[in-house]
Amino acid sequence: MKFALITVALLSSLGLVSVANAANKEKGQALVEKANCASCHGAGLNAPILPTYPKLAGQYADYLYYALKAYKVGNGNAQFGRNNAVMGSQVQNFTDADLQDMAAYIASLPGNFVVKK
Repeated sequence: MKFALITVALLSSLGLVSVANAANKEKGQALVEKANCASCHGAGLNAPILPTYPKLAGQYADYLYYALKAYKVGNGNAQFGRNNAVMGSQVQNFTDADLQDMAAYIASLPGNFVVKK
């Protein structure tokens, strides 16, 4: 039991615990709307305006959070950062808590993914 608590505390301090449970979807919705994410990712964040832009709705909250965080880090960390000028500038003013809220909201949206066999 003690080991489990220490592990959770360590992962929590590193930001590696699931974001979906602690996040506020309503705040996330307001932030997504304020950032106008739909202008590129389309209606419901599920109809991108260009085929190179991803569908976001329904993706796992953890994945979305770490992707947003990686855009914020940018090229400053070759092992973690993502390089995209548009997304990098979009996320700079958001806190980690904001990114978690946004990820939780986006994950709650119905996705429209087609699985090819």
